[in-house]
Amino acid sequence: MDKNQMGIQYMQEGRWEEAAKVFMEAIEENPSDPVSYINFGNVLSAVGENEKALKLYEKAIGLDENAAAAYYSAGNLYYELQHFDEAKKMFETALKKGLETGDNFFMLGMSLTALDQGKLALPYLQRSVELNENDAEAHFQYGLCLAQLDYIDEAIQQMKKCIEIEPEHADAYYNLGVAYGFKEQENEALSYFNRALEIQPDHMLAGYGKKLIEKGGSDLS
Repeated sequence: MDKNQMGIQYMQEGRWEEAAKVFMEAIEENPSDPVSYINFGNVLSAVGENEKALKLYEKAIGLDENAAAAYYSAGNLYYELQHFDEAKKMFETALKKGLETGDNFFMLGMSLTALDQGKLALPYLQRSVELNENDAEAHFQYGLCLAQLDYIDEAIQQMKKCIEIEPEHADAYYNLGVAYGFKEQENEALSYFNRALEIQPDHMLAGYGKKLIEKGGSDLS
């Protein structure tokens, strides 16, 4: 096992200091390899050393402008910091450099959603679920985007796929309740709100939705 593989294993185990040490050694041994800088940056990002992490991603890009993983990692960091425009640019660049993974499409879609550009986000979120069929959160976020654009039936399909994968996803049940309330199918809506509250009794929005239905209203939009 080389040092980068060893460091990644340490990261997966949450052993950040050991991971950092191994990646530093890898950089010392091969200072022209961008992969070690990206990995070390990911460790620093995980422990909140954001500025240092960004410098390492920039160093990796300086060594190899086609290092798509560096743009992706920088995008994740910018997204965490809620710098969504910068995040979008990084994910777009990663895509241009060949990183056509479900995760990159997902994060690009999420960045566009955060920038209130749902129509632009939609095809990226769609592609993310095509590539990551078993990712409950990808289906959930794609469903939310569809619902916000008034594609209610399509949103319902995605929310149902989400709970098929993750049966305890309270927010997906809540959003199914909203969708069926929008379609004026109150019994269906109420059952989904109740299920959301079974999973998460303090789900305020589901509780509010349930009260509205029980009072004879379905204006949940």
